Amino acid sequence: MSAEAPHVAVVTGASRGIGRAIARRLAAEGISVAAVSRSLHAGDGKLAGSLKETVARIIADGGRAVAIQFDLADPAADRRSLIERAGAELGAPVDIVVNNAAAARHFDVVFADMTRRAFFDAVEINVWAAWELAAAAVPGMRQRGAGWILNISSSQAGPRLGPPFADNPTNGAALYGGTKAFIDRITTGAAMDLYEDNIAVNTLAPEYQVATDNALTVSGVRKDNSEPEETIAEAAVALCTGNPKSLTGRIAYNLSLLVELQRPVRKLDGTMLLPGWQPHEIDPSRLRVPYLRTATAQRFSQ
Repeated sequence: MSAEAPHVAVVTGASRGIGRAIARRLAAEGISVAAVSRSLHAGDGKLAGSLKETVARIIADGGRAVAIQFDLADPAADRRSLIERAGAELGAPVDIVVNNAAAARHFDVVFADMTRRAFFDAVEINVWAAWELAAAAVPGMRQRGAGWILNISSSQAGPRLGPPFADNPTNGAALYGGTKAFIDRITTGAAMDLYEDNIAVNTLAPEYQVATDNALTVSGVRKDNSEPEETIAEAAVALCTGNPKSLTGRIAYNLSLLVELQRPVRKLDGTMLLPGWQPHEIDPSRLRVPYLRTATAQRFSQ
């Protein structure tokens, strides 16, 4: 990318949780951030956090950001206009897209009881909105000569292995896990299709859990064995700034990626290292075996 134009990132679901953490950490690297969510002001959502607060924190950290209120769940919404607006407000075409916004997970609803409305809402937000938003940014990425697309996935994308099937507080997670598996597969295909354009496409998931306010609404999520939000934010920065010719097509877990790359983990404002979570300090027992390898190993062991 030319030296004259700043990197410009669109981060969805940036009003709270993982999205806010990634937005802050990208901004700390000098990347201009368009923070996107439905919650513009404090109190707009059911959980704490808003775009105004995210942007204020980034500016206080010395970064540059704008808030863009947008409902990605609306099938009629012009998602291409979101990319155009972000580029116009931040002075350069968008070259980084982080798809973090997600639909309600419905872990309490088992397969036979799922509704058509919930199914299509999940596919619209988790899959098509992410696809459409990223595709809308591709022309600008081509113009700039490089780009980075990061889709936030989940360990729930992995299959439920059995029989016997182990008890799980999220039950089969067929809908949420299914859409995340869908986006994982889309990601590797898009990485292939966009490789010659110098555009990296990856997914990233927490190794186990990041105990955000939203995550804590899920049975089984606990603060005492959670990963800090800094680890997934740091891994996101690595995938949004790495060499598109070598760091692409990855279905990555955050801690495993940090250990692989031996990447120092900084606090969200970028100023200090985070104690206890540097690559050499991460407990190897926390690292997750990729689900494709796990499923294959079980199949051949039977």
